[in-house]
Amino acid sequence: MSTPQQLHLSAALDGAGWHPAARHQADGAPQFDLDHWAGQAALAEAALLDFVTVEDPLSRLPGPAEDLDRRLGHTLRRLDALTLAGALAARTRHLGIVPTAVLNTARPAPLAKAISTLDHLSGGRAGVRTQLSPARPIPLETLFLPEVQEQLGRSFDRAAELVAVLRALWDGTEDEAALAALAPGRFATGPDAPGEWSPDPSPSTAPRPPQGHPVVFTLAHIRVPWRYGARAADVVAVTPHSVEDVRNAVRVIRAEQDAAGRADRTVHVFADLLVHLDEKPGAAADRRARLDETLGEEHASDALVFAGTPAELADLLQDWQAAGLTGYRLRPATTAHDLPALATGLAPELQRRGVHRTAYAEETLRERLGLGAP
Repeated sequence: MSTPQQLHLSAALDGAGWHPAARHQADGAPQFDLDHWAGQAALAEAALLDFVTVEDPLSRLPGPAEDLDRRLGHTLRRLDALTLAGALAARTRHLGIVPTAVLNTARPAPLAKAISTLDHLSGGRAGVRTQLSPARPIPLETLFLPEVQEQLGRSFDRAAELVAVLRALWDGTEDEAALAALAPGRFATGPDAPGEWSPDPSPSTAPRPPQGHPVVFTLAHIRVPWRYGARAADVVAVTPHSVEDVRNAVRVIRAEQDAAGRADRTVHVFADLLVHLDEKPGAAADRRARLDETLGEEHASDALVFAGTPAELADLLQDWQAAGLTGYRLRPATTAHDLPALATGLAPELQRRGVHRTAYAEETLRERLGLGAP
C-alpha cells in the first residue's frame, strides 16, 4: 500500500475572521492588541500548520454589502504586516510567518532588507506574500477585455521583475548593472533616465537570509496572475470552486512554469478556502446562516465557502489534492471558533488519515515545504 501524500496547510490571519459579520460577534475583542494576534499564531502552531499569512492590502475593495459592512464595524484599517510579523515571530517557535507586501508601492531594497531581517529573527521561518492592489476596482464585466488583460499583464510583469530583484538582493548582488538587467527600465540610471527604483540597494543591507531566499507566496485568481506565480513565486494559491477548476488551474500553472524555465523547481499550488467548521453535523451551516443573517445577505467570497465537519473538509482536501493541489490556505470564517477548530478538529482528522504531521521536524520554512536550496 502506498504512503498517503502529506498535505501542506496554512492559514490566513485577519482580525476577527473572514466573514464580514465576525467582528460584530466578537464581543468587542481587541483587534489591534498583540495578545490577540499572538493567540491566533499560537492556535495555528498548535494545529501544526506550515505557515500563516498576515493581511495588509493597500486598500479593501468595496463589496456588495459595503454600507452594512461599515455599520457592523468590519475594520477597514489594519496593522502594518511587516511589523506585526516580527512580533509574531518572537511569540512562536516553529510556525512560518508570511506578511503581505503590496508591490504597487514597494521598493526592492527596503523590502528585501525587511524580509531578510524577519528571516534572521525567526530563525529561517519567513516568507512574503506578494500582492497587487489596483488603484480602482476592475468591474467583472470588463476584466477579460483585451486592453484590461494587457494592462494586468504589464502590472504582473513588473511584479515578477521586482521579485527577481528581491532574490538577487538576498543573494548579495550589489552591482547596479546586474540589478538593472533584471528589471529593464525600472531603475534610475541617471538624471536623464529616471526610473521607479534606485539602483543603490541601501547604505545598509541585511546579511543573506538563513533560508537563502525566504518563501514567496501569492494569491492568484485568473491566468495572468497564475503566470506571474509560476514565473516568480514558490507557492501559488488559487481559488477553485470545483475539482474541474482545480485541474484547469494546475494545468495552466504547470505549463507556465515550464515556459518560464522553472520546470525543475518546486512550485506549490495551494487552494484558498473560507471555512466554517464544527464537529456536530449541521452546526457549521447554522453558524454561517446566523452570520449571514447579521450581514443581511448570503456572504460570498472569491474562494469557496465551506461549512461542515472536519471529516467533510478532510474529504474535500484529499479530493482536490488528487486533482493536483499540494496544499491549502484556510481562511477561518470567525477567528474565535474556526481557527481553534483547525487544531482541535481538522488536524487530528488529517493525522488519523496519515496526511498531516504529528510534530514539527524541519528547521526552516523552505525545508518544510520541500523547496530545496535557492
